[in-house]
Amino acid sequence: MNTATAQRLLDLNHRFYTEHGADFSATRTRLQNGVLRVLDTLRGDESILDLGCGNGELARALLQRGQRGPYLGLDFSLPLLNEAEREAFGFPVQFKQVDLSRFSVTSDQWSVTGNWSLVTAFAVLHHIPSDELRLKLIQKVYDLLKPNGLFIHSNWQFLNSERLKARIQSWDTIGLAARDVDANDYLLDWKRGGLGLRYVHHFDEAELAELAQASGFEIIETFYSDGENKRLGLYQVWKKR
Repeated sequence: MNTATAQRLLDLNHRFYTEHGADFSATRTRLQNGVLRVLDTLRGDESILDLGCGNGELARALLQRGQRGPYLGLDFSLPLLNEAEREAFGFPVQFKQVDLSRFSVTSDQWSVTGNWSLVTAFAVLHHIPSDELRLKLIQKVYDLLKPNGLFIHSNWQFLNSERLKARIQSWDTIGLAARDVDANDYLLDWKRGGLGLRYVHHFDEAELAELAQASGFEIIETFYSDGENKRLGLYQVWKKR
């Protein structure tokens, strides 16, 4: 995938979450079971950097579980961040508007210092187009973690659902051809509150293993969860070597 196409897909997703942020947030009123499984492993004193924090649902769950360590949530969607900031938290919480993908295209716009014990990216990586941009983002995560820190992420397995597969649209809907994008790249529609389109990449375990190796991480756990068939989310726990 060339740089121009990657930028076009980033713009598409940016427009989607800007225009449909409120409608999307309305469908995210509880955490997925896979995320809850991750939270069950936490002590409460971790320093947590949450990439793609959305409406702050993870921070609210941490509050309910007695989180004491600092939390920083990053997201580019102002509608979602505005909703997140309505909550009064009883532990150190901050939210910041940052476009995670723009870091990889231009310069480092995160303005976040390192030494985090845990970085999370639930349903984030599959919205980053191209191998190059995904690797750059993950290398950034590696740099932000303290030694032996964990990177926990989930990736949408929409091909495991006939209902979700029916939402796949042709690339010519947005003036692209299949040859313009990479293998396992898809265009999915959204119909709540008006028609929207999103770019999504479908990961498998082999591709994630290549990314982990290329960025210096060790995969210490893999599991599937979410949805009626418990196969809509591919979760992995990576450890900084």
